[in-house]
Amino acid sequence: MNTNYDVIVVGSGGAGMIAAITARKQGKNVLLLEKLPSLGAKLKATGGGKCNLTNTLSTEDFMTSFGRNGRFMTTAIGMLNKKDLLEFFLSIGVETDTKDGFRIFPKSHSSATIIKALHAELNRLEVDILCDMKVERLLFDGQSITGVQTTNEKFDAPNVIVATGGLGFPMLGANGDGYEFAKEVGHKVTDLYPAMLPVYVKEKWVADCTADTIAKAIVKIDLKKAKKLKAVGDLIFTSKGLRGPVILDFSREITPLLEKYDEVPLLINMVKGKSEDDIFQHLKKQASLKPDANVVELISSLLPASVSNALCLEVGADISKKFKDQSGQVRNDLVKIVSSTPLTVTESVGFKKAMITRGGVSLKEINPETMQSKIIDGLYFCGEVMDLDGPCGGYNLQWSFSSGNLAGHLYK
Repeated sequence: MNTNYDVIVVGSGGAGMIAAITARKQGKNVLLLEKLPSLGAKLKATGGGKCNLTNTLSTEDFMTSFGRNGRFMTTAIGMLNKKDLLEFFLSIGVETDTKDGFRIFPKSHSSATIIKALHAELNRLEVDILCDMKVERLLFDGQSITGVQTTNEKFDAPNVIVATGGLGFPMLGANGDGYEFAKEVGHKVTDLYPAMLPVYVKEKWVADCTADTIAKAIVKIDLKKAKKLKAVGDLIFTSKGLRGPVILDFSREITPLLEKYDEVPLLINMVKGKSEDDIFQHLKKQASLKPDANVVELISSLLPASVSNALCLEVGADISKKFKDQSGQVRNDLVKIVSSTPLTVTESVGFKKAMITRGGVSLKEINPETMQSKIIDGLYFCGEVMDLDGPCGGYNLQWSFSSGNLAGHLYK
């Protein structure tokens, strides 16, 4: 067995497989190491198993969606943007489509299609692949990478690409080993938090509203230091809390606060941004159109019936009576709770169901034009192991592919 390579790629998610393919196309002798029995385990779960590859945003808007660190992607996305990515997949036999005009999936809507095509391309290029091969540590001489030590043997290479992903879904192999590799050679790893995940709330009434989705809900954090944070998107109630795209995206802001405060109060506008005055005027108009409607029926002109009923009960409204027959206090409280519904996050589902990790190897110590470490020569990072994460909708997978492609070029 060959134990000497030009480059070793550690991890076989989207970033790792693309990195190995790109490096091989540069004429390098490549070894891809995966600790699990097969390639692409986390990729298989991406997008609910449908594998949302990317989206239709312009490059500028795409990078902006990642926040203040988005500019770090400039070179990587410039070399492999969404158009390039789709052309690459088409070249290896994967057709794509976008049914909602935004998210782009393989036409099969199955992640298995992507994994199979990438595996076939790795084999066609004769990349050496070893599964069930856990890397224990990186080998280096103080200034440069010299290889990796696995549980069973040592492999030599002047270049190592770390594509180990984050901490989400530990049952799919995530255990944070890439962060440990980075720290052992002197890299800083920022605080790590679960992100893109559902949350649990204290209020019990949400369990009665699980059949309904609230479109374009506006979610804010009711803490002084987080007043400016907000997110907009579809909200779904669960038996114990909240999920849906707006919560999955906003959870990256909630989980660090949860660790600090134990509880995180939210204020949610479920009526497309209507103010208290807008709501009051709307209810007055509806009452004149439906003079026999009780208070729940009236609120149901704004919200699903289950949510309307729950909010009426929360403020002590008599649901058999009309809105105008409630006390002045109840009417005011009802308008207020419809405009700004308070919910209290008490915990998240944690890394066991987190689709991504907030935090990672510090971007300050990685060259954005090459993905190479600024500390150790020949060490590259790509994908989720770095401190860069985006919202739902193909952002993180596009970034994984783009960063993996740039790392695979092995620019010094």
